[in-house]
Amino acid sequence: MHAIAVYEGESEPELIDLPRPDPDAGEALVRTLRVGVDGTDHEVISGGHGDYPAGTDHMVLGHEAVGVVEDANGTELSEGDVVVPTVRRRPNGDNAYFARGEPDMAPDGQYHERGIVGAHGFMAEYFTSPAESLVTVPPELAAHGFLVEPISITEKAVDHADASRSAFEWNPDSALVLGNGSLGLITLAMFEQRFDRTYCLGRRERPDPTIDIIESLGSTYVNSTETPVPEIPDAHEAPDLIYESTGYAKHPFESIEALAPNGVLAALGIPGDWDFEIEGGKLHRELVLHNKAVVGSVNSHVGHFEAAVDTLASLSDSFLDDLVTGIFELDDYEAAFVDDDRTIKNAIQFSEYEKRR
Repeated sequence: MHAIAVYEGESEPELIDLPRPDPDAGEALVRTLRVGVDGTDHEVISGGHGDYPAGTDHMVLGHEAVGVVEDANGTELSEGDVVVPTVRRRPNGDNAYFARGEPDMAPDGQYHERGIVGAHGFMAEYFTSPAESLVTVPPELAAHGFLVEPISITEKAVDHADASRSAFEWNPDSALVLGNGSLGLITLAMFEQRFDRTYCLGRRERPDPTIDIIESLGSTYVNSTETPVPEIPDAHEAPDLIYESTGYAKHPFESIEALAPNGVLAALGIPGDWDFEIEGGKLHRELVLHNKAVVGSVNSHVGHFEAAVDTLASLSDSFLDDLVTGIFELDDYEAAFVDDDRTIKNAIQFSEYEKRR
């Protein structure tokens, strides 16, 4: 079968041939439909993030996948089911986090991530997965099922933000998304369903397709070169929730002061090393005197994937059409990894979905 992988020491993905995998007991064989490309894939390719599977010199890429069960292999799934795989897997035997169904809370060294850390990904014509890690998707969502994984990331972040405010009645009205990449735009579309007022911060100038999407959602675009995060409360308002997806290391610290009283910062971006000065005492006072909270969030579990399926169903076709800028066949897979100002979300198509009678 064909697969897309990156080799150690290389900086470009390659199309390679691998044997079709056989499912172990408790696993299903899945025929891949589509796999999304995101920033983490680019970081794995560049060597800036992730770790290769033990004993191999390459990594099959991809963690945003949707496929069809080809062989249920005695599991509770059925051939023809449309499924989305979760990302984390047990590293070497079970541990308490996986036993509790909370693999997303496992610390470094106690998990593998398909296509990222210690395990091959889903950019192949077929993959196997434990049935417990496959979430069924309605067939009508098959075309965009690869978006379930990124949606699940925001489902978890919001879940944890809400949990941090569960000790009192929290009624947030406004939200600010930092970052107008694909995850930021997906999150903004989700927030439009919950918040009265939403904002999205980016660095792009008009004309730009992401700004068009932001405004089509009824949100306000904030150009950070004109209005940096610390100035947003004066220019607009202090948001109740700030969702950080940029990986720009100063943003979380700037967000603490920008938050409304009782507000929450959900930090998801992963920055590189960067030393800079902060007003530590001032930020400490903001957290204490105004009951603010900061939560960090990474990955997601099955429950978040299940919620993400419902959320995907609620997103408009026009938004999804604008978000997904390219679906590329295997013979043109290199184009899926192009990252320019016209690219928002690309995916690679491995096979067509055909509903079984």
